[in-house]
Amino acid sequence: MPPGGIVPEDYEFEGQGPDGTLTSVRLTELFAPGKDTLALYSFMYGPEMELPCPGCTHLLDQLDGSARHVDQRVSFAVVAKSPLPRILAFADERGWRFLRLLSSSRNTYNRDYHGETADGQMSMLNVFRREDGAIRHTWGSELVYRSPDPDQDPRHLDSIDPVWNLLDFTPDGRGADWQPQLQYA
Repeated sequence: MPPGGIVPEDYEFEGQGPDGTLTSVRLTELFAPGKDTLALYSFMYGPEMELPCPGCTHLLDQLDGSARHVDQRVSFAVVAKSPLPRILAFADERGWRFLRLLSSSRNTYNRDYHGETADGQMSMLNVFRREDGAIRHTWGSELVYRSPDPDQDPRHLDSIDPVWNLLDFTPDGRGADWQPQLQYA
């Protein structure tokens, strides 16, 4: 991959410390010792939203189990625009135990890295690399902004989504009438 553009700001997020207290953490501090790659997922859960995005939630349900494995190779975190206590309360309700959750309520990270538009929150995965004293943006899931094929949903993060991948193996595929829900009957 090409080196990517230099990140112009050391964004300050709200996170949770090891003892459970709320703390500030900078983008540069999200890189775990010995890891020079950071993947940040923008979770569609803004303060104006009554509930978070069901599609993001179903993906994060799956990534929670994978996070311990991913963290062996790269740093990984999830960022949402809502205040951190609200994000943590939802995570507790879902039973998420391994995701590093952050709030961008006090910065422009989501807007700057396509997790937020004038129309609201967007799901987005961005990858950053730390090298030679700089942090560079190396990849983003911009396919979300491409028009989907006819009768298809956007597929910008489908390669990491086990539910969609499993359904793709079935004779009827994903179908046009099913979408993930926050709760099922």
